[in-house]
Amino acid sequence: MIELLTKKLLNTNLEDPDLLLGTERYKSNKILPEANVIKIGGQSFMDRGRKAVFPLIEEIKENLPKHQMIIGTGAGTRARHAYSVGIDMGMPTGVLGLLGTFVSIQNAKMIHYLLADHGIPYIEPGGFSQLPLYLKERNAAIFFGMPPYTYWQRNPEIGKIPPYRTDTGCYLISETYGTKNMIYIKDEKGLYTNDPKKDKNAKFIPKITAGELMERDLDDVVVERSVIEMMTSAKNGRQIQIINGMEKGNLTKALNGEHVGTIITSN
Repeated sequence: MIELLTKKLLNTNLEDPDLLLGTERYKSNKILPEANVIKIGGQSFMDRGRKAVFPLIEEIKENLPKHQMIIGTGAGTRARHAYSVGIDMGMPTGVLGLLGTFVSIQNAKMIHYLLADHGIPYIEPGGFSQLPLYLKERNAAIFFGMPPYTYWQRNPEIGKIPPYRTDTGCYLISETYGTKNMIYIKDEKGLYTNDPKKDKNAKFIPKITAGELMERDLDDVVVERSVIEMMTSAKNGRQIQIINGMEKGNLTKALNGEHVGTIITSN
């Protein structure tokens, strides 16, 4: 079977449907099946400062002996300001993506310094080959959530805002490494039918599939829509969980596999 696939790869157009179907016969290897990717929201969490971040840091420290954590950071309000200025100056989507990346890096480094007493490293894309070692030695590592597309960001269907931002970058790490969980830490209970900060009648959705969510086409979604789209073709990252990090203990419950907040599955 592998010889036949090799022959096709060498002699067939890489977009040939039969060839692509043949690659599905080989199951993806889950590289870090015991790890958990945790995304700390930018505007929803980091921008709240000490009152939000410090209790979460303590909960992360409490879970270090029991759980492997790959911690990513959002960009938040400062990135939105950078986008605003960049758009006003006529910058293209790829440049805006680069500006947002640097804000995500700032947040990642702040989390890194707050966990420095436990020896938790901050890594950039070039250092991800060392990630298994860091998890083995320290049970955690920190990275910036923005995917490193920068200039290579595709243009969105409407407007200029980079379509693949920090929620997407963190999800892609979970999908690539085949991690146990993908947990998004926000300042809301999870997914609602509308933004609960603006609509008091918004209804909480505890569980839903990516397909169902796309069909609903809600005006406000708690994670980037690109994550939901990617989940429909996921090989490993077939579930994400959104929790309210402002409530102490929610992260611990999610790491322990409890249904807290909203769970979105591929199907």
